[in-house]
Amino acid sequence: MKRLAVLLVVCMPASLWAQKFDGLALTPPMGWNTWNTFGGNINEDLIKGTVAAMINSGMLESGYRYIVLDDVWMTKERDAQGNLVPDPNKFPSGMKALGDYLHNMGFKFGIYNCAGTKTCAGYPGGRGHEYQDARLYASWGVDYIKYDWCNTGTANAPETYKTMRDALYAAGRPIVFSLCEWGNNKPWEWAKDVGHLWRTTGDIADCWDCKRQWSMGFKLILDKQVGLEKYAGPDHWNDPDMMEVGNEGLTLAESRAHFSLWCILAAPLMAGNDVRIMTDEIRDILTDSEVIALDQDLLGKQGYRFAKEGNKEVWVKELSDGAWGICVLNVDKDAAEMTVNWKDLSFLKGEYRVRDLWKKKDIGTTSENFVGSISSHDVVLFKLSPVK
Repeated sequence: MKRLAVLLVVCMPASLWAQKFDGLALTPPMGWNTWNTFGGNINEDLIKGTVAAMINSGMLESGYRYIVLDDVWMTKERDAQGNLVPDPNKFPSGMKALGDYLHNMGFKFGIYNCAGTKTCAGYPGGRGHEYQDARLYASWGVDYIKYDWCNTGTANAPETYKTMRDALYAAGRPIVFSLCEWGNNKPWEWAKDVGHLWRTTGDIADCWDCKRQWSMGFKLILDKQVGLEKYAGPDHWNDPDMMEVGNEGLTLAESRAHFSLWCILAAPLMAGNDVRIMTDEIRDILTDSEVIALDQDLLGKQGYRFAKEGNKEVWVKELSDGAWGICVLNVDKDAAEMTVNWKDLSFLKGEYRVRDLWKKKDIGTTSENFVGSISSHDVVLFKLSPVK
């Protein structure tokens, strides 16, 4: 009997023991993350003020549901039992109470840790504590975890992230698993069965094409997405990082372009601005239902760069019901007159109605070329729907 029992265990499907929770991210996750604006300067009052602003601005109604606490939410040391400890000065009510509050307000609770011995800011990492931490997150009601890649030494990335995946599954609470591995080990090639989304690059910065020590402008990150579209789809998304829409380093045109292109990419839409003080123009960008619909389209196709000609780039995204999203980007420092000859888009079959999504205007069909001026670092964004 003992021999039979051993054989049964050995022959059991691996999926019973090692898998992610399926179906949690059939469309790219949407939410807000603390890091881009606040870094480690976070606390309970900030989260509650952000929640109120996201409700009042229409962001919650638009689909932004995950509130993600990034690094520096905890104390510098684990407790005597090895548990992570929320900073009592920042979060005096504790994480279970915060999770309950977020759920009661209609949001989902996201949190951060790291696959190394320390987080990127030097706080306790998850290495060697994966199952203990997963049980703790589950007890707090966590719905989303961003898992970073600092202080990992010679660790193997696929195996390290599989360990945390298995720990989350064993804890029993469905949690979206976001791998923040920066693309160093090409996670798009191995992470489909590990997490629900994975970073493809280093960190984003609030600029067009600047390079900083650990981060780069959104246009440089956009360029690195070329060729990755085949790896993404429902429940497994390429993540070009959180958004800088509305942050001071971007012009309004650049914020509009940034948001448009992240939607074409079917990227997770994690806002990173201070939503409590954003302008009406930024609110209107972040909550535009027609543009968000490109990102959240149920077909789940990531868009791709179809053409690059001088100062013009054309990015396209296949949508449900035979429709297409088309984004024309002016990469020049000056405004430019641009033309789109629809016949050059070889994937189009037949005639389509053309809608300018930002202008909220139907502009005819693909029987006539588009000609118009596009501001510096700005876009025109179209939805093409087949003429029945």
